[in-house]
Amino acid sequence: MKSVTIVSWIRWKRQLKRYRIKSASRRTVFDLSVKQEELHKLEQETQKEGFWRDQKHAQELTSRIAELKEDCTRWEKLQKDTSELLELAALHDESLAGDIEDRYNALYKEYVDAEKKLFLSGPHDKGSTVVSLYAGAGGQDAEEWAAILYRMYTRVSERKGWRHTILHEHRNEHGGLKNATIEMIGPYAYGLLKKERGVHRLVRISPYSAKKLRHTSFAFVEVLPVFTETGNIDIKAEDLDVSFARSSGPGGQNVNKRSTAVRLMHKPTGIQVHVDSGRSQSGNREKALKILEAKLMHVMETTKKKEVESIKGANPVKIEWGNQIRSYVFHPYKLVKDHRTNVETSSVDEVLDGVIDAFIDAEIRLEVGTKK
Repeated sequence: MKSVTIVSWIRWKRQLKRYRIKSASRRTVFDLSVKQEELHKLEQETQKEGFWRDQKHAQELTSRIAELKEDCTRWEKLQKDTSELLELAALHDESLAGDIEDRYNALYKEYVDAEKKLFLSGPHDKGSTVVSLYAGAGGQDAEEWAAILYRMYTRVSERKGWRHTILHEHRNEHGGLKNATIEMIGPYAYGLLKKERGVHRLVRISPYSAKKLRHTSFAFVEVLPVFTETGNIDIKAEDLDVSFARSSGPGGQNVNKRSTAVRLMHKPTGIQVHVDSGRSQSGNREKALKILEAKLMHVMETTKKKEVESIKGANPVKIEWGNQIRSYVFHPYKLVKDHRTNVETSSVDEVLDGVIDAFIDAEIRLEVGTKK
């Protein structure tokens, strides 16, 4: 039986109280009464005559109701479990120490997960994502670095239980990547990975250097939401340059015999999209249009008042020194450091195997801090 001191109980009680649901006047992230009131009003609206005449509005409203129900149920349970555990801790019964600590740890994790999902409330955060990688400055080392990042993000997908599909990849003769695009299908895939967008820097002894010199390489990671249907942005047919080619992707034997690969170029912006994973030309074209929409949406969001027609090129950020968001150092020491949050770890191999939650969590906390 674990022995528990008064100090332990004080620590637990302070932590639990810190994570209890507070009032909106204290600017907390969640006000249960407000959410319940919104839920009640929306449910009343569904009872009005003719509600289902506008199918799109009805679907949007019922989807919002489902989200509110899920949120309210989760936070009601957390509130109840917290109160029960505080009452248990107040008994100061050492025989309950093990049970209290186990329940506290589980409850703390639930709060962290619930808050994380609560802050991922952007219009596309709950959906799937498309991750593209581009080798930057550094020659063959940069292309190998892009391939390493490619594996890292597929491992992230596997660890999260998402399903991922290779939409396009362009490798060099050594297996390095010039560029590649991966679609990741799963809950909160975009919300969790959206802050991975940027230049990633690698420092290591180059395997391509006869003198074993230290080399710095760069790769750009682009993260976009997956739109469930096209039409969110008006893309005019005359603004598109469409070309077809034989696919070199993993779509099967039939793919390599027909011109199924699709390349779209948006003339006003110069943005290009290439998809060759599907078996049909129409399927690849539809997928390419969705990715193009996401790219244009990102351009409009980041440039705000600027017109899309004034933007030239898909990646305005130079993939080189001075623009990195994160550095991965193999020599003369091992370190991964995010330059936005200052989160760092010496477990480089673990990070490259897809364990990047510490960086994701820090970015969410940073975003939360800027909103308060």
